[in-house]
Amino acid sequence: MGAVKTKRMPRAVREQQMLDAAVRTFGQRGYMAASMDEIAELAGVSKPLVYLYLNSKEDLFTACIRREAKALTEAVRAGARPGLPADRQLWSGLTAFFTHTARHPDGWAVLHLQARTHGEVFAAEIAAVRAEIVAFVTQLILAAAREAHRDPDLPEREVSGLAEALVGAAEALADWANATPGVTARQSAATLMNFAWAGLGDLMAGRHWTPPDDDTDGGIHGIHGGTGQVG
Repeated sequence: MGAVKTKRMPRAVREQQMLDAAVRTFGQRGYMAASMDEIAELAGVSKPLVYLYLNSKEDLFTACIRREAKALTEAVRAGARPGLPADRQLWSGLTAFFTHTARHPDGWAVLHLQARTHGEVFAAEIAAVRAEIVAFVTQLILAAAREAHRDPDLPEREVSGLAEALVGAAEALADWANATPGVTARQSAATLMNFAWAGLGDLMAGRHWTPPDDDTDGGIHGIHGGTGQVG
């Protein structure tokens, strides 16, 4: 009897194996320390095959960034279910974010640490993804706030600043949670809700904190024509 021939693995499946191995290696060892030999061995393929499929170490890393970013943005969008009250939408979106980053710590390390520190091309990739998430959170908060206090003129620029701050806090908290044993995604989401929702809740009700009129710290007095109080 002749030798039994095994089925050839489809290219797409093989490529995902390579990306899995690359994300794990880049996430744990860093972009500079990671070697194509190590990635090929972990994927169970030859190094020439990795180069054949993904051209270079830079192209491989870029493919990892794009795959992990797509998975993260899809998870957040799926989590923030429309139709819920504003706090529930934010809660479900944050829970989805922290669940994803906890389940994929190497992917998160690639996105939040490695991609930002190893060249302008990589940084630009992740900046575009982050901008998409900030824009999504901005629209989520904006729609809920306008509906809550019936103000169609609520400035989007103001809300986008809140979204930027919220996303930055979520990123930092994800780093901390992944480095701290025993912290769950639910606990991380609750921490950020407790930190942020008091202010966002006031925004939903049309109440703003404003700096005092005699502020001399940065020329920002009079933004809302207020008195340094919420109201």
